[in-house]
Amino acid sequence: MMDGCEDDWMDDLGYDTEDESKQVIVGICAMEKKTHSKPMTEILTRLEEFQYIKTRIFSETTILNDPVEDWPICDCLIAFHSSGFPLQKAIEYAKLRKPFIINNLQAQFDIQDRREVYKILCRDRIELPRHAVLERDGGDKEPEFEEDDDHVIVNGVVFNKPFVEKPVDAEDHNIIIYYPASAGGGSQRLFRKIGSRSSVYSPESNVRKTGSYIYEDFMATDGTDVKVYTVGPDYAHAEARKSPALDGKVERNSEGKEVRYPVILSNKEKLIARKVCLAFKQMVCGFDLLRANGKSYVCDVNGFSFVKNSRKYYDDCAKILGNMILRELAPALQIPWTMPFQLDDPPIVPTTVGKMMELRCVVAVIRHGDRTPKQKMKLEVKHPKFFDIFERMDGYRTGHVKLKKPNHLQEVLDIVRFLLKEIEKGGSSNEIIEEKKSKLEQVRYVLEMYGHFSGINRKVQLKYQPKGRPNSTSSEDEGPREPSLLLVLKWGGELTPNGRVQAEELGQVFRCMYPGGQDLLIGGLPPATESPDDRNVRGASLPNSSEFTGTQGLGLLRLHSTYRHDLKIYASDEGRVQMTAAAFAKGLLALEGELTPILVQMVKSANTNGLLDNDCDASKYQTLNRVKTKLHEQLQRDGDFDYDDEKNLNPCNKISVANALRFIGNPVQCCKHVHSLIQELNSMIPLLQEENGGRQVLYHSETWDLMARRWGKLEKDFLPKSGIFDISKIPDIYDCIKYDMQHNRSILDPGPAWNTALQLYTYVKNLADVVIPQEYGITMEEKLTIAQGICTPLLKKIRADLQRNVNGGGSKEDEEGTEGTVNRLNPRYSSGVSSPGRHVRTRLYFTSESHIHSLLTVLTHGGLIKGVDEQWTRAMEYVSLVSELNYMTQIVIMLYEDPTKDPSSEERFHVELHFSPGVNCCVDKDLPPGPGFRPHSRNNEHSPANMAGKHRDGVELTRKLKPLPSFRESEETSPTSDQIMIRKPSDVESMLDLSPTGAKSTTSRYDVGRPRSLDNETQVPEFENPDPPSISVQEKRGHRLSLPGSKMTNYLRFLQELATRQNNNSIASQLFSTAVISGSSSVPNLQSPGTGDIRKDMSNPGIRSLETLHNSLSLRQLDTFLDGITNNPQSPSKS
Repeated sequence: MMDGCEDDWMDDLGYDTEDESKQVIVGICAMEKKTHSKPMTEILTRLEEFQYIKTRIFSETTILNDPVEDWPICDCLIAFHSSGFPLQKAIEYAKLRKPFIINNLQAQFDIQDRREVYKILCRDRIELPRHAVLERDGGDKEPEFEEDDDHVIVNGVVFNKPFVEKPVDAEDHNIIIYYPASAGGGSQRLFRKIGSRSSVYSPESNVRKTGSYIYEDFMATDGTDVKVYTVGPDYAHAEARKSPALDGKVERNSEGKEVRYPVILSNKEKLIARKVCLAFKQMVCGFDLLRANGKSYVCDVNGFSFVKNSRKYYDDCAKILGNMILRELAPALQIPWTMPFQLDDPPIVPTTVGKMMELRCVVAVIRHGDRTPKQKMKLEVKHPKFFDIFERMDGYRTGHVKLKKPNHLQEVLDIVRFLLKEIEKGGSSNEIIEEKKSKLEQVRYVLEMYGHFSGINRKVQLKYQPKGRPNSTSSEDEGPREPSLLLVLKWGGELTPNGRVQAEELGQVFRCMYPGGQDLLIGGLPPATESPDDRNVRGASLPNSSEFTGTQGLGLLRLHSTYRHDLKIYASDEGRVQMTAAAFAKGLLALEGELTPILVQMVKSANTNGLLDNDCDASKYQTLNRVKTKLHEQLQRDGDFDYDDEKNLNPCNKISVANALRFIGNPVQCCKHVHSLIQELNSMIPLLQEENGGRQVLYHSETWDLMARRWGKLEKDFLPKSGIFDISKIPDIYDCIKYDMQHNRSILDPGPAWNTALQLYTYVKNLADVVIPQEYGITMEEKLTIAQGICTPLLKKIRADLQRNVNGGGSKEDEEGTEGTVNRLNPRYSSGVSSPGRHVRTRLYFTSESHIHSLLTVLTHGGLIKGVDEQWTRAMEYVSLVSELNYMTQIVIMLYEDPTKDPSSEERFHVELHFSPGVNCCVDKDLPPGPGFRPHSRNNEHSPANMAGKHRDGVELTRKLKPLPSFRESEETSPTSDQIMIRKPSDVESMLDLSPTGAKSTTSRYDVGRPRSLDNETQVPEFENPDPPSISVQEKRGHRLSLPGSKMTNYLRFLQELATRQNNNSIASQLFSTAVISGSSSVPNLQSPGTGDIRKDMSNPGIRSLETLHNSLSLRQLDTFLDGITNNPQSPSKS
């Protein structure tokens, strides 16, 4: 009755009830948690907007308890499995009612078994990681499985660590990644998200012994996974998220949702999405992509799943599903519906920010962090057991073997223990072996240290000597000698806890060099109406807002998480270098947890072609050895250095070397004094041990015995029986005394031991200031020959890195040959992300001292700058003053692009070259003042340190912020830019980049006329006067952006207000001084703030800030230089 009345009422209003009754009923058959989820609700609401579609959700009670005959009738069925869902009943319903099925139901059984998923992927030739299945539920047949320290063998297939172990049940998310001992061992255990965690690191290295698993190669994806969602074969939405294997912390937004960013799929990946959709017969389907080595691999297929938060996706999904359903059912149901015409996706055009240059590429070469002293001992061995291991390691082919793996080191330890027992027994073997008992005991002691072999902290080399040990003197018997092996044991040189802190903190502040780096909040400046207090409250509500890692450098973090940051980190194969790179990455990307997962996923080993290892060709080593011999001979003369000696030892007139030579005077007498001080220190070590009651109070758990052995060996090696000082030991002595002065000061000071150590440090530091740099060449020709031999592969790689920004492609030398679209954010989905087209390429190279010396030599003396250049002259004077390239030394190249210039113009790309000599010396010295960071960049001329100090004293800023002036170019043009008055700061100001506002400056012979860091200028509180700064004709020079006339004034006002709105109470405000292009802060300056505790400050000295060597190079100029230096190894032109 009621229905009839309703029809009559609708007829009266003119509705066509016949057409209205022709509707497609879409049944939603799934568990209640899924059908009532926000994505499902959003999509069903949009589906209902179709005139001819009506949705009907099956209740969970009906699905679980009622027979399928009583289920609601529908024309189209969307049914999908989740925990507890009766999939078989749904299949029976589909057979009974025969609705149009969106996601094939039978195929959903396959998705629940990873073995079936991988079979289907293989069948359809979809790329997936190399894998093998270990089935322990296969009946009587035992699976072929073998586990070793660093690999497993599954059915004859070898998987070296790192590898992944996945349960065959797709509903079991307890996946484990096993790491090699070389990276620290252990494993990362993944699980379904619990709160803010998705994985946890475990020291357990052994695989599971029960259950069936798939083993597959671990794919290094630089810490990011891609999740793809298909809606039919022709549509795919992709999102990037942080890999759960990286540090296990789930990044969540203010609503508690996991942070994900849409990315653009390449054409190949779109084809993969189509193949997955069709292969599994799931129109709505989610799967995981791993992007590694320039390819994309499917590692998991999840079946029916929606994007969590994207209105654009909800619109697209509902539209595609509605059209798919009506296209299938409208003809049969006689519904008057026609398929709407749809345009293809519009092309994506990257945008730029105004007229200002855009940061395109950052290339940094960085030395490793603070380490324990490197130690080495040599021993000639002849026992057959040593020859046996040498032969098994294929040593006769190359003449030498390196033993690093735990099982190989254990084998050497077993042989040494066996030989020592034979010596004690006095058995027959005693006559065969010639090894000294004391040396064997030392080998055993070193190999037994720590109680385990995990990590790269010891290695044994065996070198074949066909004629035995070479004679040390010509008087020795030259009769026939039998072959022997030279056993070289190296230990120490590990990254210290301080070194990890240095690297992580440098990574944290390094991200502030990127656009938006200075700002507390993502998205740039707050509204002009917001007070600083409001802004701090808003910042405090962010995740990790109390931590530096969560609040600083968010410009880079946003670039990286939105896949607009193309980051690659390379490290040599030395453990300290790799761990430095991992710690730096942890700080750079605000990661948490252990370094091992970060090392395995983020750091690429670059131990081929000498990129970062000392693998240069033999001819360069001949020059290196010849130079060392010449240097050592000149330092063996017992007499004061005269003018000719200084000319011979320092023909390049390096200021730091000249100062050291004047201090040394007579090299032999200086060495004697050093040796006597070592003897004195050795006599004090037992007394210090006694004073401390024998307690193990030395840094990094070093034992008193090990400290005594360390110094005892140096005393013996520095002055051998020949009576001639071994100059090659000076760097080792300097390493040891610097280590003890910095880390064991609380043990040495106060007392006579400290006075002895201080004297020893002073004398050996001056010797090292001569020996270390001059070992890489004395004359300019030698320096360049050696430098080119060591770092030519790295220079070629840097050149390729820079070139990729010009043509978008890459040379064969750049092995990351990924498609241009791989690392791009999709702007159509990127709500809240400004400048979605911005793409920054970062390449970080971590290496040892030799590469840093060589690279700096090439850049400063290879002919990069020709003719007279005032800025370069000042920079060269600064480099000449630097006596040591200490831990965390950085050489940074930054490339900017001005998209308003013609692509072929030299003004299109702009290059800056920066340099920091790393960690400060642990004993106060007169540090040379630098030329400043970006000396031609101008900001609001206020002192962040001073402002931060005001906040700490409780004085709040009361000046109300004015609206931010927009940066716009005036139509006025001028052939030259504004001239900038340069005020000269004191040495201390420039050294620390932290001078207070308005401080009076003093003049040093080193800073006359040099540009300075901008924080040393006086503050300009008001911006009413638009007049440009006063002009000095004598100091007229071009601005780095070439902004003429009132353009400069406008730009200054923009940067002034930008800097004023910095969070003055943040750590960054103490570390950075200069506003940079696109509103970023500048330079890593990890000066330790004074704590009042000298000992504490000494234990972790600050890192010197970056200094600009040159800030107006063109890319063509640098590229031509690198091309010449790498392809023409002859003497480059004079600079």
